[in-house]
Amino acid sequence: MLKFNIKQSISVKYHVLFWLGYFLFNVLRWGSYFNDYWYSVKSNLVEFPIHIIVVYINVYYLIPRLVLRKRYVQYLLALISMLALVYLVRTGLNYVLVTKDIWPEAENAGKFLELNHIIAVVLGELYVIGFVSAIKLLIDWSIEKHRNEELAKLQLSTELKYLRTQIQPHFFFNTLNNLYALTLTKSDNAPQLVIKISDMMQYVLYEVNSSKADLLEEINYLNNFIDIARLRFNESIDCEMNITGDIEDVEVPPLLFLTFIENCFKHGLKDSEHVKVKMNFEIVNKEYLEFSLSNSFNPESNITNQEGIGLSNTKRRLNLLFSNDYKLETNIVDNLYNLFLKIPIR
Repeated sequence: MLKFNIKQSISVKYHVLFWLGYFLFNVLRWGSYFNDYWYSVKSNLVEFPIHIIVVYINVYYLIPRLVLRKRYVQYLLALISMLALVYLVRTGLNYVLVTKDIWPEAENAGKFLELNHIIAVVLGELYVIGFVSAIKLLIDWSIEKHRNEELAKLQLSTELKYLRTQIQPHFFFNTLNNLYALTLTKSDNAPQLVIKISDMMQYVLYEVNSSKADLLEEINYLNNFIDIARLRFNESIDCEMNITGDIEDVEVPPLLFLTFIENCFKHGLKDSEHVKVKMNFEIVNKEYLEFSLSNSFNPESNITNQEGIGLSNTKRRLNLLFSNDYKLETNIVDNLYNLFLKIPIR
């Protein structure tokens, strides 16, 4: 079962750890620069609450309300207003609480509202806003990317389950029609057919419960189906199966080959007394499974013009499961319907 549980926000503890780490880094950097760590602690204690307020206003209000809604002029005006307020508040608090020197970082004593001082304060604040906002947006992008990937997996899983539920009633509907035909003729084969159907129902309803099935079990399932067809059509089916390579640990999508075998009897036995079926399973380089099938074909069948739910369903499953990493080819030559399928097994 696919679990869909993605955190949509950053935990508070990570916010706290980030700001503590950033604060310590700034204290050490400016303390080393001035060779005065106590001044660095006091100035950063004044400035960091301002940084935090400004950054969160930008990240959680201005960007969602203005930038993401393409209201760029309003955002620019709001940012300029906020930076102007930051300059006044930060400069005033530093003057009152830390030092009477307006701009101790400068070589010459700075003055309040001096252009160079305004630029230095604004650029410093923009650096913090840009740095932290970039981190936040990068994390949001990563969360959204992961969320979209999980949604895609969930959609794929849901669609595959839906397609598989289509296969099962489709198959049992056809099989029950076979049983009905035998009961009409009071055939002695009807009890055997009921047992075969029971075995197949057990496999489909209870044993096939994941996205992959053991290839050996799938082949046994196909053999059961062929036996049912033989009972239905009074042994008028000649079936040959060849297996090349080690298939013991090979897994495939469940019920993948059933539709192909069904079509053999659906289009081969119509107005025909006998049908020949030949199928091959071959493991290629331990990476791919090649399945080939040929059966006698009734030219009057409308298979070339119509596709049943089973075959279109199978093609859709192959596209969902393997994208472009598979090959499915069909053709009709000399009253033989030929099918070739190649799928990855690793």
